[in-house]
Amino acid sequence: MFYFCILYYHTCSSLSKDQFENLDKHTQWGIDFLERYAKFVKERLEIEQTYAKQLRSLVKKYCPKRSKEDEPRFTSCLSFYSILNELNDYAGQREVVAEEMGHKVYGELMRYSQDLKGERKHHLQEGRKAQQSLDQCWKHMDNSKKKFERECKEAEKSQLIYERLDSDINATKSEVEKAKSQLYLRQHMAEESKNEYAAQLQNFNSEQWKHFNVAIPQIFKNLQDMDGRRTVKLGEMYQSFAEVEQRVIPIISKCLEGMVTAAKNVDERRDSGIVVESFKSGFEPPGDFPFEDFSQNIQRTGSDGTIGTPKTEGGKPDPKHAVSRTKNKLWLFGKKPKAPTLEDLSHLPPEQRRKKLQQRIDELNKELQKEMDQRDALNKMKDVYEKNPQMGDPGSLQPKISETICNMEKLRSEIHKNESWLAEVEGKHGSRSERRASADVNHHAPHGRESPEGSYTDDHSQEHRSPPQPDPHEFDYEFDDDDPLPAIGHCKALYSFDGSNEGTLVMKENEVLYIIEEDKGDGWTRVRKQGGEEGYVPTSYVEISLEKNSKGS
Repeated sequence: MFYFCILYYHTCSSLSKDQFENLDKHTQWGIDFLERYAKFVKERLEIEQTYAKQLRSLVKKYCPKRSKEDEPRFTSCLSFYSILNELNDYAGQREVVAEEMGHKVYGELMRYSQDLKGERKHHLQEGRKAQQSLDQCWKHMDNSKKKFERECKEAEKSQLIYERLDSDINATKSEVEKAKSQLYLRQHMAEESKNEYAAQLQNFNSEQWKHFNVAIPQIFKNLQDMDGRRTVKLGEMYQSFAEVEQRVIPIISKCLEGMVTAAKNVDERRDSGIVVESFKSGFEPPGDFPFEDFSQNIQRTGSDGTIGTPKTEGGKPDPKHAVSRTKNKLWLFGKKPKAPTLEDLSHLPPEQRRKKLQQRIDELNKELQKEMDQRDALNKMKDVYEKNPQMGDPGSLQPKISETICNMEKLRSEIHKNESWLAEVEGKHGSRSERRASADVNHHAPHGRESPEGSYTDDHSQEHRSPPQPDPHEFDYEFDDDDPLPAIGHCKALYSFDGSNEGTLVMKENEVLYIIEEDKGDGWTRVRKQGGEEGYVPTSYVEISLEKNSKGS
């Protein structure tokens, strides 16, 4: 039986701890299911002594409460449900087999359940011990590597000091000799730490290979054997359950033969195959850790009796095997080191990636709602301050409002990005992208603001508004009139705006413009540049100061 070992080889290098937890849960589920069946037998013993109505109540109690699609697909489960159907056919018979069934079925199941619990606990402890041993070996190797790196840096500093004093005509001979002696000492310490690091690295790679290719596969196989025996035992108990009844009540033998058939349909290989198909991920085992030489920049002044330094082409370690990228591989047992993960979670299997992305999107939506609530509260407070200046300065709230709006746009961008990844996983990229296309129309908009196609103002009701579209003739009249509109104030651009829509005006950050028409509630203000060019800009992009007399009128 090698199904769990196949599962191991597909998963040990990534998400292996999660896979071991899955097997942990599965084996626990198997024992729970066995005990559930034992409980079923016990209750049936009690019901067998009463009338058929009580027996039918038992069958109804243990019948699936959910649809067949939601029920486990294991043959042991399916066989159990078949037995319930057969039991309902002879529900009118008196209880005549209670004593024998209690001894041969229920008692045997409970004894076997205790044995399984002890065996399972032993296998899990062995797995955790193996992981702890590998973790300890990793710590020794990592500490020796860090020490080697520190010693090399100290040697480099000593070398620079010696070279500077040696070339300094004002330095005394004793200073030069002292610097040279310090250089020799540091180089010697670097060589010793290098040898120690190399030995620890070799030991860790050896232990890691044994861990992932010997120890863990054996533990997985033991768990598989245990689970297979449990499944076979359930099949045997199903059959015993039926055979006891068959020997005592020939009149219902036909029903019991159906139970025997259901028991024989229990297939541990098929059940193991279902587990493998449910949990396998297809990742490869990790490779050996490479040797990283931090002493390449040290100029050796004496004979070099150190060990050889593994090299790769170009004098650089192979990026595919860099320790910095592989030292945090996922672990099978216990608490694992924090592993580097890709932002789009593409290192996860598709189903797990989909769940993680959906969870992330839900969290981002909650954060976005909080920011929107905070923005609305700040806007209301600003309105109160404007109406009652003695309560506070409205301008003091503007930086916080702008920060909140920027945060909202960042969150919207993150949600869109994660929805795109989720759509890629679900194969629905096109439909989701269409729904969110407006969020990316103007990628030149300042951080935290959207373009006119999807712009918004501080007023929540004005989000996603476009600039006013006047009548073509009226628009020409307003912009081509020989007598331009007088300026009613001026404004300063808080952000750059590309003015890609018709009727809008390009502006740069901190540019000063003249206001010729106030915002009429649509989120756009009409302005004029000093050169005479006019157009609309988002009200939330500018800081407005209205005045009675202004230049440019």
